[in-house]
Order: sequence, then structure tokens, then C-alpha cells
Amino acid sequence: MRRLADSYRTALVTGASTGLGRAVAEMLLEEGVRVWGTARDPARLAVIEGLNAVALDLDSDASVDAAFAAAGRDADGLDLVVNNAGYGLFGSFDELDFAGWRRQLDTMLVRTLRLSHLALRSMRARNRGALVNVSSLAVEFPLPFMSGYNVAKSGLAAFSESMMMEVAGTGVIVIDFRPGDYRTNFNQTMQAASELDSSPDPARAARRLRAWSVLDANLRGAPLPARAAADLRRALLRRRSGTVRSGAFFQARLAPLLVRLIPLRLRRAAVARYFGCS
Repeated sequence: MRRLADSYRTALVTGASTGLGRAVAEMLLEEGVRVWGTARDPARLAVIEGLNAVALDLDSDASVDAAFAAAGRDADGLDLVVNNAGYGLFGSFDELDFAGWRRQLDTMLVRTLRLSHLALRSMRARNRGALVNVSSLAVEFPLPFMSGYNVAKSGLAAFSESMMMEVAGTGVIVIDFRPGDYRTNFNQTMQAASELDSSPDPARAARRLRAWSVLDANLRGAPLPARAAADLRRALLRRRSGTVRSGAFFQARLAPLLVRLIPLRLRRAAVARYFGCS
């Protein structure tokens, strides 16, 4: 049976300490790939046996450059880069601090693209490699009160589409990996539910709390991250660029099909009602 190590000797996975990043890193290690994983605090990566830990702070251009240089030097070239690191920021756009909102875009989009730029330069020079950008099904189904996350993930998906055309016919592939809900600590690190009723407007606070309840319930009932890692493994074995949706059947298979069949106005109304925003 083919293993990923037959095509990818080395890999860099950002945000590897928890959730999807950790599941992907562990899957790659099981496949015989030498893996460098990143976290703000590399000590958090010690629990993953065989992983090479790299410090990466996506709030810093210098940290991005240093992390890629260190991993690439140690690996003697990276065959696979998985841009997974990110976080959520939940709240009404006009009530959030704009500096914090913009910081999310700088972190999850701009500096992720800086890392992509470094990766693609290296891969194109060697005419081999795979760049995986972990966007989200939020690209197709934007989430209420998570506008910064939606914008960052949509921008990353659009970038991936551009790169698929630019690398066509070369030895490099680009994958836009779009996970739905997975059972991770994403919500816990994003915002505590008890903090959501602090708005001076009770009606707005109630609407926000209803949406949070739906998001949290979806996450608690979602598949485990190992399923996403398995989906990515299959995509990488195909050795071709493309968009890969991953998650529960309804989110990843049925809902995207319905999007193509239902008029936009009706889809918006249905989503708003689902999240209690109508």
C-alpha cells in the first residue's frame, strides 16, 4: 500500500499542538514523513512523539521567516507545507475592537500568505511539493458574528484557487482543504459563552447567544479530528491540486450540493433562521 512518505519526505504543519493540526501531524508521522510542527510555545509540542518542534508566532513577520528557514534547513527542503494555524474571534463586527479584528486578518491571512510565498518559492525551485491551505466550509457558509474568520478563510481559499492555476503543469500541487466542524477546543480558545451577554443591548446579546449556542452544539456533536487527517491523506495521495471538503456528511457533502440548487435569497434566510438571527 502506498504511503505518503513515498511522495513527501518532509512536512511543516502550523498550529500542530492541538486540534486538526495535531491530528494531521500525527497522521503524517504514521505515514513515515519527517514532520516539523509549529506552536507559539514549542514546549506544547513535546507530547507528539517524533515531531520536530518549531516556534512560530503568526503575529510577527520575522517569526514566519525564521520558522520557515529553520524547518527548511533542518529538513533539507520541505516537500509539504500545511497552513493550519488560526483562531476564532466571536462578536458583533461594530462592537468588536477594530484593531483586534484587523489583527485576525493579519495573522490568519496575510502572514499565512507570507509563509505560502516562502514555501512556493522553494517548491517551484525544486519543481516538487504540496501546499495545503486549511480554509473552512465557512467559505461557503459564512458564520454569524465571526466576520474576521470568514474573511480570512475566504481570502485563503481564493488565493489557493489562483495558485492552482499558476502551478498547473509543474511538479507542485495546491490543495484548498475546507473542514467543517470538528470536535476540538476551538470554541473554548475563542470565547467563553459566559462572556457573550455583556452587550448593553439585551436584544443583540440574546441574538448573539442564540448563534453561539448553535455553533457550540455543532462542535460538541462533530467528528473527531482524525477524520479530517484521513481525508487530507487521501487527497495528498492523489497528487493533484483541488478543493477538498471534510466533515460530517451533511456539512461536507449534502449542504454544498444544496447551495448549488437553492436560490441565494432562500439560502440566506434558511441560514439566518438556523442560527437564530432572523
